[in-house]
Amino acid sequence: MFCRLARDTENDETNFVLHRGTNAFVALNLYPYIPGHLLVMPYQHLGDLGSTAKEVTDELMDLTKRSEGVLRKVYSPPGFNIGMNLGVAAGAGIAGHIHLHILPRWSGDTNFMTSIADTRVIPESLETTYSRLRGQF
Repeated sequence: MFCRLARDTENDETNFVLHRGTNAFVALNLYPYIPGHLLVMPYQHLGDLGSTAKEVTDELMDLTKRSEGVLRKVYSPPGFNIGMNLGVAAGAGIAGHIHLHILPRWSGDTNFMTSIADTRVIPESLETTYSRLRGQF
């Protein structure tokens, strides 16, 4: 899936790609836990962080920092979850393609619903989130 997004540069809006860098890009998570849930991923299909080239990991972190700043500006969250799930055992939904999750967080948000009720409560559509964030990168 991420490889298709990496290659399909003609449909960034319909694919919810927010920004393209040299080695990595930023997109909305299609199955967000919360509005503004972003993914930063390399163009290359890389399943192992340890063997990923430094220029790729540097850009992954730079785009993560930039994404945090954009989310802070647009949504004003008091906190963030930022992380990677490496491997199926760690919960990676797409284990063969490393990626970082960036989630703005608020006290009392509904993120826990997925854990206890297998239900997602998202008060904003992907289209709305995309339009709010697109011009910020």
